[in-house]
Amino acid sequence: MEQQEFARHLRRQMTESENRLWRQLRAHRLNGEKFRPQQPIGPYVVDFVHFGVRLIVEADGGQHNDAPHDKRRDTWLHEQGFRVLRFWNNEIMANLDGVLATIMDAVTNPPSPPAPLPQGERGDSGSGRPVGDTDPRLEAPLPQGERGDSGSGRPVGATDPRLEAPLPQGERGDSGSGRLVGDTDSRLEAPLPLRERGWGEGLGKGGQRDKKRAATQHPVADQ
Repeated sequence: MEQQEFARHLRRQMTESENRLWRQLRAHRLNGEKFRPQQPIGPYVVDFVHFGVRLIVEADGGQHNDAPHDKRRDTWLHEQGFRVLRFWNNEIMANLDGVLATIMDAVTNPPSPPAPLPQGERGDSGSGRPVGDTDPRLEAPLPQGERGDSGSGRPVGATDPRLEAPLPQGERGDSGSGRLVGDTDSRLEAPLPLRERGWGEGLGKGGQRDKKRAATQHPVADQ
């Protein structure tokens, strides 16, 4: 028999205790709460269910007399997020008000969600990692390009602060010009004009006159 058809069959064949309980649950009669009778849920058909608070009410007796089957059934329903209340038929017949009070209490007081872990168990920053457990991304070495040009660990573009400080007097050059010791002025490295390199190296008529003047002033002794 198909499950929906089986559920309709159970509604037509409800026991006396199920009928008595249903008269109090139907049409929002229990404080406006909506219950459904003989409702298929997965592989099972439950007696009464409140989907709003995921509460199932079962009347045990008659066709509900297989305890091992009921245990497996309850376990599966709990895994789907349902709570299950079970009442014996004679309890419904003899103490209906007490049964309704228990059902109403379960409807208005659903179980609280699990409490969050204490701060010390969630990690110092609340990240979920245990205390002392560091982010593995922070422990991995940075790629070469992110460690600085020389691999010193400074970000790219960051210079050594020691290179930015002014050099001491002795390291700036003899004249304090800012050049390092041993660093010459580029102007001194350029070749001097011909006339400034010495009288003996001049060319042209000016050079010949200089040679004659030198011979006159410094005659060579006869051998």
